Amino acid sequence: MSRIGKKPISLPTGVEIKIEDNIITVKGPKGTLSQAIPADIVIEQEENQLLVKRPSDAKKHRAMHGLTRALVANMVNGVVNGFEKKLEMVGVGYRAQMQGSKLVISIGFSHPVEIEPPQGIEFEVPAVTKITVKGIDKQLVGNTAAHIRAIRKPEPYKGKGLRYENEVVRRKAGKTGAKK
Repeated sequence: MSRIGKKPISLPTGVEIKIEDNIITVKGPKGTLSQAIPADIVIEQEENQLLVKRPSDAKKHRAMHGLTRALVANMVNGVVNGFEKKLEMVGVGYRAQMQGSKLVISIGFSHPVEIEPPQGIEFEVPAVTKITVKGIDKQLVGNTAAHIRAIRKPEPYKGKGLRYENEVVRRKAGKTGAKK
């Protein structure tokens, strides 16, 4: 039995759930999210809880059970609290700034890199070398943060580049300088 799939999802006040034609819509104070759910998985609402159930113990149903529960729980959490990813820049002259809703990054290229936020995502620059990606959709926040990080990944010799906050970059030794 899936341990994750068995857990009920508690619904905070102000969250509305609508399930029709294998599409679940979660509406809360921060916005609305929709997600297609597998046809075999059943979601039941009891008072202020959601229960995710599967029809059998087949391998496919077991896999979809936990996944569906996690996706729905992330949707409920997103419309109530939202999600954020923090990135930091390490390197001399690396800086970020906002121009309207656009994020402009100077990261060692001959030109600044401009990033337009996808719908439902907003950027913040609390410090010159720090970027925060915020939104209600966990997957979209993670993908946008990964897209920004891919502009200049941290390199292993000096650790320069864009990295997630608290990310550990494995460093290499570099040249030893020994002569023969």
